[in-house]
Amino acid sequence: MPYDSSLDEELFTKSWENDTGKIVVGVHAYNKGQKKIQIVREIKDKEGNYNFAKLGRLSKEEVEGILPLVQEALKVM
Repeated sequence: MPYDSSLDEELFTKSWENDTGKIVVGVHAYNKGQKKIQIVREIKDKEGNYNFAKLGRLSKEEVEGILPLVQEALKVM
């Protein structure tokens, strides 16, 4: 069965931003299934628009920034 975006429920989403972009922490459940945390990096282009990027490695500043968001997301799970 292919992915159906109408079955993907977003239960929580918050982001942490710095000068180069943001990291978004969310909790999602697909088709009333298990709740899962999703962490996404979005970087700013020259016009200030956000584009998806691989999350990859996190700096200490980034971890400290999103840690409270991850803890808050865990309460939703």
